[in-house]
Amino acid sequence: MPRPPQGHPVRVVDATEGPARRVAAPDADVALVRGVGPPPPPADRSAAVEQARERRVFTSALDVGVRLIGPEETFTGGPQPAADVALPARARVPVTLRADGRSWRILSTRVTGARPGVRGTLWLFASDTAADTQVRLVRRRAVTVALLAAPLSGLLAWAVATRASTPLRRLQRRASGLDPRSSSTRLDHTPTRIAEVDDLAHTLQTVLARYDEQALRTAEALATARSFASAASHELRTPLMSMQTNLEILTEHPELAGPDRDEVLHDLSREHARLLGVLVMLRDLGRGDLVEADAFGPVDLADLVEASTEEQRRRHPHARVAGHCAPGLRVHGWEAGLRSLVDNLLVNALVHGHTDGQPPQVEVTLRASGADALLVVEDRGPGIPPELRTEVFERFRRRPDSPGSGLGLTLVAQQIALHRGGIRVLDRPTGAGTRVEVTLPLSDGTADTEDTLPLPRNWMITTADRPQEFHKDGS
Repeated sequence: MPRPPQGHPVRVVDATEGPARRVAAPDADVALVRGVGPPPPPADRSAAVEQARERRVFTSALDVGVRLIGPEETFTGGPQPAADVALPARARVPVTLRADGRSWRILSTRVTGARPGVRGTLWLFASDTAADTQVRLVRRRAVTVALLAAPLSGLLAWAVATRASTPLRRLQRRASGLDPRSSSTRLDHTPTRIAEVDDLAHTLQTVLARYDEQALRTAEALATARSFASAASHELRTPLMSMQTNLEILTEHPELAGPDRDEVLHDLSREHARLLGVLVMLRDLGRGDLVEADAFGPVDLADLVEASTEEQRRRHPHARVAGHCAPGLRVHGWEAGLRSLVDNLLVNALVHGHTDGQPPQVEVTLRASGADALLVVEDRGPGIPPELRTEVFERFRRRPDSPGSGLGLTLVAQQIALHRGGIRVLDRPTGAGTRVEVTLPLSDGTADTEDTLPLPRNWMITTADRPQEFHKDGS
């Protein structure tokens, strides 16, 4: 409760008669005046009755109790403690007073009258129950507002949540009906412009796409494994039967003469080498079918060709292998596959690229040709007829007298297709022999080609009469 401002005392103007009234005073905030009353009451009313009526009206209009204690009498008004309750000597600041089970906040100040010697003490009283009443009123209003607003807010929130979750429920219904094991149907999502729902749909589509990719790779791996077993069984049956026959001869005829025994042992050695060759070729063919894109990277073709050429020189010391490689030619590819490509081209040229009585002569050249690297392998053999230049790339296609497995050039064709290259089988420009030209796209140092490699492969699965297609020219 505020105190009267400093410099504006409460003045009491006394008069000889008349009820107390509140009047304006020029030099005071409140003036209590006695004797300056309303017009004289009607004749049928006494002065005491009129005073009592005015006192009740005045008291009921006050929220704060007032008690003015003067030298001779005390004036009271408004709610306050009983007259017999002892008050503190002074209360210049608000203090708490408890009386008759109630709590009061009281404040006092000294007042002076207009005439000399007229002074007293003005006490102001405020009951704490008024604050409690206001609190109860505010509480009732808050509860009323809450009871009215809660159902409306709940309905509004339910409507908003229902509208916001409709795209999510629609996505849930679409996703719950998908079964990748039994159906190829995939999630068809229309953008809703709700970031969370669209992101979730995109994630589901990505997961399903990866599932399809892995399922396809698994199916390819199983088909490759079955084809490997079938091809191995078919191609190994003949050399195994031949080896069994030779072993039976050695077992049943231990007295076999030296030359005959040596011939049988030579056949066994040759068939054993053929078995190993077929198994190695089938393994490499299967690896090419199952290679992943992360196996691809930058490859220096010059280093690779030189390493392969040197290896063939060691394995065939009687042959003449000449090579010239331009440095700095790099491609984006699978290094193991490219090495297999070069090795098989050189082996094929060394095996078939010579005439009777003459050692094999092979020339290898690597140079740039526009945006491609051009690898040329030439031999001095009888050459390949034009009508057979396509068939040589099919599986297990070989000449009757060939010691190979019939898979060497198939591996070459597989790697050409895998690296988006090209191959041509031509006649040697000068003299008899075969010229094989292989082109591979050069890498420009960026990763643009990584998104296009590797191509789908099924060389192990494709039958011999339906070869895998790749860029080739039989001219």
